[in-house]
Amino acid sequence: MMTRVLVVDDHLLSRKGIASILSAHPMFEIAGEATNGQEAVEQARRLVPDLILMDIRMPNGSGLEATRRLKEEMPYVKIIILSVSDDVQDFFEAIKYGAQGYLLKNMEPEYWLDYIMSIVQGEAPISRNLATKILQEFSIQKDDSSDNKLSEREKEVVQLVSQGLSNKDIGEKLHITESTVKNHLRNILAKLHLRNRVQLVAFAYKNGHLSH
Repeated sequence: MMTRVLVVDDHLLSRKGIASILSAHPMFEIAGEATNGQEAVEQARRLVPDLILMDIRMPNGSGLEATRRLKEEMPYVKIIILSVSDDVQDFFEAIKYGAQGYLLKNMEPEYWLDYIMSIVQGEAPISRNLATKILQEFSIQKDDSSDNKLSEREKEVVQLVSQGLSNKDIGEKLHITESTVKNHLRNILAKLHLRNRVQLVAFAYKNGHLSH
């Protein structure tokens, strides 16, 4: 399936560069562009894209505030924050507002494509080091009833996600299809009232789902 993308950046060269990288791949179609946070919200409402690449700092509405508004209105839209800074605090803020990912502008185009495709497919590999930092930053509460909420298979999926496995790898390990893994993840996030895979990893660490 083609993924329709909205590119949001206040710099013309950045927008065109990003659009060029993605449009060269058959998986992506550039649905539109925006130059600031307010315009991003308006364009997203009009175009209903599958994915938004959002610059973190722009005049007339920051990328983080636009992300917060869009995730409230259109929770199904995937958003990746773009930044020139590798400040971990920016990353945490982006995830708190509901973004699915965080990309540095100075990374190689090949890495961009691999990372963006993993986000579109519902994946985002997370290291144990990052998970530990997430625990320190996120106000994710320990939930002693989580064991009752999740089935045994769902607990297995949570453990494997927390180890950084992709949906495909999880499916192979559990001898189930990739689409079944995605269904499990949707159910798990709904049961635990979590927004995305990153928050699920933090929850897993806090609630002892990695002890087996």
